[in-house]
Amino acid sequence: MFVFANFLNAVATLVDFVLSAYMWVVIGRAVISWVNADPYNPIVRFLYDITEPVLVRIRRFLPVVGGGIDFSPMILILAIIFLQSFLVPTLHRLAMSMG
Repeated sequence: MFVFANFLNAVATLVDFVLSAYMWVVIGRAVISWVNADPYNPIVRFLYDITEPVLVRIRRFLPVVGGGIDFSPMILILAIIFLQSFLVPTLHRLAMSMG
């Protein structure tokens, strides 16, 4: 049973790392949207390609506020923080209770 507990602990750590990395990608995309970045730059294209599918789903429920302010990156960052605060500790505690 300790093998599954170690596996669950590793999954929790990996999920935490992936969520942190994705949050920084979302922040980078938000910063790039403030400046006039070259849309053909591979880094800019990567940031848009990896974040746009999630942000489009959020924009369906949250319209752009007057003045062109898009709050979808902030909502996504809050969702990531929630997952890091709820899912990761839950997985760690579940692993501790097994092993």
